[in-house]
Amino acid sequence: MEQREVHLDARQIRVLAHPLRFRLLGRLRLDGPATATRLAQALGTNTGATSYHLRQLADVGLVLEEERPGRGRERWWRSAHDMTSWQRDAFAGDPDATAAADWLEGSWLRGFVEQAEAWRRIQGDEPPQWREAASFSDYWLNLSADQLNALNADLAEVIERYRAAGPAPDARQIVFYLYGMPRVEPS
Repeated sequence: MEQREVHLDARQIRVLAHPLRFRLLGRLRLDGPATATRLAQALGTNTGATSYHLRQLADVGLVLEEERPGRGRERWWRSAHDMTSWQRDAFAGDPDATAAADWLEGSWLRGFVEQAEAWRRIQGDEPPQWREAASFSDYWLNLSADQLNALNADLAEVIERYRAAGPAPDARQIVFYLYGMPRVEPS
């Protein structure tokens, strides 16, 4: 499977830093192509707003319209990528893009907490093999910035190897978060 990654530029990050757009792109990435009507139903919003925000995402290349023969006027949309990344420092001197990067990172972190909490609540009802396979770990390492970059690159290679292998017969969609950062004492 081809990995499609986007490194957000200033325009893209400003467009994506909107609650509905963020959710739309996430839904398309996780669940695959959908119409504005289906997305609106799934996200509890209206079709007009959904259509508008999908066009905004398309204008900056984050979603694409997908041709579906025989579907009449239905417009299908799909994510243009599998993975999003950005470097906050790339937006130095652009306060709006920097604020957008901060908002996206906060939203991403809240999503991580929501996913982890949802799993924690239901894990007792899951089959033993899934309870054993799911894991939470924390590693405290002493690394330089170069070493952390190398570690992230190595882990990305491992993840890509599993993505390229394709799903096994008993596969489920997995959320795998990776967030290496220097230790900071909470204030």
